[in-house]
Amino acid sequence: MRIVYCVLILSGLLPIASMGTTPLKSENKPLLINGAGASFPYILYSKWFLEYKKINPGIRINYRSIGSGGGIRQFLTGTLDFGATDVPMPKEQMQKSKKEILHLPTALGAVVVSYNLPALEKKDIRLTASVLAYIYMGKITKWNHKKISEINPDMALPDQNIVPVYRADGSGTTAVFTEYLAQFSKEWLKKVGKGKSVNWLIGIGGKGNEGVMGLIRKMPGAIGYVAMSYAVNRQLPMAEIQNMSGHFVKASTHTVKTSAQQILEKTNDLFHPLTTVQGTDVYPMSSYTYLLVYKEMTSDKGAALVQFLNWYLKTGQSFCESLHYIPLPSLVIQKVKHRVRSIKVTSDDRKT
Repeated sequence: MRIVYCVLILSGLLPIASMGTTPLKSENKPLLINGAGASFPYILYSKWFLEYKKINPGIRINYRSIGSGGGIRQFLTGTLDFGATDVPMPKEQMQKSKKEILHLPTALGAVVVSYNLPALEKKDIRLTASVLAYIYMGKITKWNHKKISEINPDMALPDQNIVPVYRADGSGTTAVFTEYLAQFSKEWLKKVGKGKSVNWLIGIGGKGNEGVMGLIRKMPGAIGYVAMSYAVNRQLPMAEIQNMSGHFVKASTHTVKTSAQQILEKTNDLFHPLTTVQGTDVYPMSSYTYLLVYKEMTSDKGAALVQFLNWYLKTGQSFCESLHYIPLPSLVIQKVKHRVRSIKVTSDDRKT
């Protein structure tokens, strides 16, 4: 299994009351904090850790990009100090933990559909949920199929086989993609399902966003779904996707932010799917991405982790847009700060 490692040196500790970013003197042996999970935010998290180490050079944070499903499983076993997921943990999983778990939104992102069609010279093709469902169920196998041509009348689509690519690992990116398809297709929901892992009928599986992107780039005719940041960084085209109102919209900072703002106007629920938003300028495959932390942590690691959480809610948000993520709306930041303040840091009785 291909696992992406992100190992960076971060910071010394401060008392919880202040929670600033001024480092204290670090000990000879750095404090190790382990995290793992979603590959969706990996590009953003890597940048955050790099910038954070410049002001806090004494804690070692190890983050592995293994997918949301793997991150949740390892977090529940107690082998991680924090996890990362693109979809909230279901209640039955939460109940398996001996300690209360907090979901902390870190940023917004988009799941996009990318493809490898040299004949189109990277033009943006239009796709609907029903067409995507038919492709991934093996009912549409050629790029010039009538159903694709009908929504792309001005394109000379090639007579080329379609190669569907999907996530082989349990993935929040998959959950967002399949949630969108399930909104429109009862057949998809019945035969394939929705969630982090589903019953893929055809196609080739890749590990992580990195693996899916690699397969798309290698295989002419391939189609797959990845985080927007990966598609933009690899300069692959992104399809315009039909939203709940019937409009074809391309993922961007504006269209994802609009989706989140519309949901916030209706509900304060930070777990509400953004795939249900309606409007002329909203992108349907959008999602928050979350860190998973325990509400009660021991002093050294807990204090260091809380310090970082406060940093990403303030300074860290400024790095989102340049990396093709969307910063949290101000209302969401206030809600997450309230959750961070609820974290209890206790002494470690095992120390002598």
